[in-house]
Amino acid sequence: LREAGRIILDQHANANGGVGSARRILVVAPSWVGDVVMATPAFQALRERLPGALIGALVKPGADALLAGSDWFDEMHVDSRDGVMGVKRAASKIRPLRYDAAIILTNSFSTAALVRLAGVPRRIGYGRDGRSMLLTESLNAPRRAETAPYSNSTTSTRKWAPIPACEYYLQLVRRFLNDDSIALTPMTLAVTAEERNQGEQQLASAGLGSHDRLVVLNPGGNNPAKRWPVDRFAGIATWLERERDCRVVIAGAPSEASLADDIAAQAGLPAERALPRHGLSLGSLKFVLQRAALLITNDTGPRHIAAALNTPVVTLFGPTDPRWTTIPFEDERIIVADPTLPPEEVAEDHPERCSVDRIRVDEVRAAIDALLVDAVVN
Repeated sequence: LREAGRIILDQHANANGGVGSARRILVVAPSWVGDVVMATPAFQALRERLPGALIGALVKPGADALLAGSDWFDEMHVDSRDGVMGVKRAASKIRPLRYDAAIILTNSFSTAALVRLAGVPRRIGYGRDGRSMLLTESLNAPRRAETAPYSNSTTSTRKWAPIPACEYYLQLVRRFLNDDSIALTPMTLAVTAEERNQGEQQLASAGLGSHDRLVVLNPGGNNPAKRWPVDRFAGIATWLERERDCRVVIAGAPSEASLADDIAAQAGLPAERALPRHGLSLGSLKFVLQRAALLITNDTGPRHIAAALNTPVVTLFGPTDPRWTTIPFEDERIIVADPTLPPEEVAEDHPERCSVDRIRVDEVRAAIDALLVDAVVN
């Protein structure tokens, strides 16, 4: 079967050019959770078109759990790759594997240096962070001055244009395969049996059964400026419980445990509904979101996980522009802090008028109702 795949790979190379003799391909995955999920259409496209290649992934700790159960990669190299010594350490792990080519989805100088130190002869990535000299093939990331409508901005035309990450990553695969016809497909993730068991146990510990209509709140985020106020999340939780016959749980990373506890307390929910206290992990979070009828979240990683598992999402955007992270998913309602912001302007450049606390509770309730009705109808 592997030999048959290699024959297909050679045929693809001859037909398209660009793949060349590459039979061992390394993908340097993004660092952030949401970006890893947004890269899954690129992973899928690469695997589908190169069934006989050995494809490895270099991922940061946690991303391996996120990608568990998927079949895109033959090897998963987990390394934090932080700092100069981290880059050297990761390169020393990769070098003996003798990869023919690397698709570098990250933008940093350090990851391009890592792949170069690992001796990978063909290195494709975006020419950012002064790293073009480390790449054998460099793609241009467009700036706002050359991209409509941002070229009409009066603020910051020298900055990068908000290109949706799903397309941004897929474009590197198109370049590697020399095939611009590759279409963007939905994001996908898998849930393993172990993750299901862990998630079921955590929901049972939260006092929830298999027939409860589950809604997940995700009030955290790596940037505090992205976080909708705690009292409003708590108010939404109370409203869902009392008026929409839903059972609410609060998700969060271990570092967000106190935030989840605060919302549960303010909403009058049992303390057990704060899932971080049950050891919620990325793996069990996948099951919880797959099980849920709806996720309500700030602009952060669980948004993408839910969409990749076909769970409807209400996403709240403050001073981060949603056009960076436009995703191929229909069951999402996006609420922005300032819907009057001109299209040529980017939310990050207007933090005051795009402050997340400008999002009203009634807007969020309306979006929730629209998705819950759709779920009943469908």
